[in-house]
Amino acid sequence: MNELALAVFASETGVHLLRPPGTARWRDHLRAFDARAYEATLAERGFRFTAELPPLLRSIHDPPVGLFVRGGAALDVLGRRAVAIVGARACSGYGASVARGLAREAAASGLVVVSGLARGIDGEAHRGALDAGGTTVAVLGCGIDRDYPAAHADLARRIAETGLVVSEYAPGVEPAPWRFPARNRIVAGLAGATVVVEARERSGALITADLALEEGREVFAVPGEITSPLSAGTNALLKLGAAPLTCAADLGIEPAAPAAGSPLLGLLPATADELVRLTGRDAADISRELVELELAGRVVARDGVYRGSA
Repeated sequence: MNELALAVFASETGVHLLRPPGTARWRDHLRAFDARAYEATLAERGFRFTAELPPLLRSIHDPPVGLFVRGGAALDVLGRRAVAIVGARACSGYGASVARGLAREAAASGLVVVSGLARGIDGEAHRGALDAGGTTVAVLGCGIDRDYPAAHADLARRIAETGLVVSEYAPGVEPAPWRFPARNRIVAGLAGATVVVEARERSGALITADLALEEGREVFAVPGEITSPLSAGTNALLKLGAAPLTCAADLGIEPAAPAAGSPLLGLLPATADELVRLTGRDAADISRELVELELAGRVVARDGVYRGSA
């Protein structure tokens, strides 16, 4: 089977396909399709296509034909140990803080953080991983050439610098409501565990959790206020047997303790960029040490400025 031809055909017809259809239109497409020329065009635009799916994603009951890829990281990132962090688009400040903190700790421990680039919890999960100098993968529900939402174009660029942006949809495919639940199966499929931070009763994040449960993956939910609509979905997951998550240690993560006499403490208050300039150290090293100091309660961050805790 020509996976690239099928992925492009599915994108052009707007049909969700897992295998070649027995139609004349497909046969005509396959005869006319020039895979080498198409791959060359992808490369010119900075994209790739892979039909070599990582084992966890390949094992789901309806894996994608392949993935279109954007970003500088090696494709083996997709097969590394990963956690999906998802939740409400219109999240609370508390939810945003929890998602970002969990992602920082997960990434600092070496986990790949997977999410869907959406507003709210998804975006904070990606940002948390980037804060830690870690790796994050964004899964799109539209063509690989689109940044959706457009407000996250800069975030997508930052993700692609060190991680990957992936989609089962070829360039040119517009976002559509039915494509996002389909996208969620890839988010869940890439990760061994899924964490839902905040979710309303009918949130798309619950679809991701259901898909993870169907595949026998671990699902965690962050408990929330019983009177908050943003906690209705996560608290319902807990009733159904999801594991409660109150700290990164619940994921088996034990962040390394920072050195007692970190030289960064004497340079605060400062932004991460200022610390890079002052010390001459690598930005990823500075980010990792700041995360460790923050998790240890030695520093606090507000509006991008790090200060020693009282």
